Amino acid sequence: MRSMKIYRFKHLHTIQYGVLREDKLHPIQGSLFGKTNTKKAGIPIGDVRILPPVLPSKIVAVGRNYKEHAHERGKPIPERPLIFLKPPSSVIGINDVIIYPEATQRLDYEGELAFVVKKKTQKLERTALAQDHILGYTCLNDVTARDLQDKDGQWTRAKGFDTFAPMGPCISTDVDPGNLRLKTFLNGKLKQSASTSNMIFPVFELLRYISHIMTLVPGDVVTTGTPSGVGPMSHGDRVDVQIMGIGTLSNTVK
Repeated sequence: MRSMKIYRFKHLHTIQYGVLREDKLHPIQGSLFGKTNTKKAGIPIGDVRILPPVLPSKIVAVGRNYKEHAHERGKPIPERPLIFLKPPSSVIGINDVIIYPEATQRLDYEGELAFVVKKKTQKLERTALAQDHILGYTCLNDVTARDLQDKDGQWTRAKGFDTFAPMGPCISTDVDPGNLRLKTFLNGKLKQSASTSNMIFPVFELLRYISHIMTLVPGDVVTTGTPSGVGPMSHGDRVDVQIMGIGTLSNTVK
């Protein structure tokens, strides 16, 4: 698939995928994960509602994948990827609302680069081209109830509430995952700024590692960890996760 930005959107009563060209979305015909072509007639992006870019069967998340974040949490550098799952019910899209649960007293943002799996991937060998198994890349906010994470010792509750996986705005099919600038803003103030080149375990290594644990299927999402600068959100706050070559994921808290 050539370089493109793919959006999932609702127009009138229909949910579909489309490729952005200038200010119009050109609907995709065929399977997103197979051979596709796009319609010549486009829909103005202002006339649609942008939805989460995919509805994955699972979100595989990676913890402590930047040294500086491990240091700010007072945790050791992992010897192998630390993975956990976020449920598909936690997915929301751009401009959707992050719900602050009553169960937590500290709700943190974590801006991350995520990728979307293109084809069934199981026990991917070193000789296989990992990029052939990735459809593209998107922004994700790994929302975390920090006090519950520290209290529980394991992370499912702290990271699994509804609305705790904002992602979007699109899937960018042609960026270099090893050299992207990631920034997170809280109410317009820069809080996180890092290059994905600083990951401990890079994207293709994560894909291979995870595929030897569980089978990944088309549409699954792997989110690759957050850099330093995480911090709390409050009611009414706005969080923007911005990644070069992809776009900006914006959400408010309430």
